[in-house]
Amino acid sequence: MKSCKILILMGLLVISACKGEPKPIAYGGEGCQFCSMTIVDKQHAAQFMTKKGRSYSFDAVECMLNYLKDVDPESVALYRVNDYNNPGVFIDATKATYLISKNIPSPMGAFLTAFANEEEASSAQSGNTGTIYSWPELRDKFEKDNPF
Repeated sequence: MKSCKILILMGLLVISACKGEPKPIAYGGEGCQFCSMTIVDKQHAAQFMTKKGRSYSFDAVECMLNYLKDVDPESVALYRVNDYNNPGVFIDATKATYLISKNIPSPMGAFLTAFANEEEASSAQSGNTGTIYSWPELRDKFEKDNPF
C-alpha cells in the first residue's frame, strides 16, 4: 500500500512538471542564450520553448531571431516576447507587432521593440518614427538581410 502511494505521488510530480509553460526569466541573474549578456530589460526580453519543454531566454528580440537561424522551426512550441508597454509581461511573438525605431533603444542596438498589437506599435511609431513589421516580415528580414 505504501509503495502504491509513492508511485501515485511520483506520477503526479511528473505530470505537474510537464505543464507546457516556459520557465520564468530570472531578470538580473540569467544570461542571454545568444550573446551571454545578463537579461535585465523587462521591455525587450524574449524566449522560446521547444516541443520537448526546454526554454531559451534572450536579452533582446534580435538575439532570439539570430539564434533561431540555426533552430528547426518544427522543434519550437512557443515564441514569446516582452510587451514594451507592459514590462515583464510576455506576449505571443507570432502575434506581436514590431517597431524598429532609432528613438527606442533595445539592449543589443537593433532598436527593435515588440508591441501587443498594431495599434500600439503605430502609436509608438507616430511619436518615434521607424518601420513596423509583423512576425513573418521580421523573420524574413533577419533571414535575408542579416541586419544585426
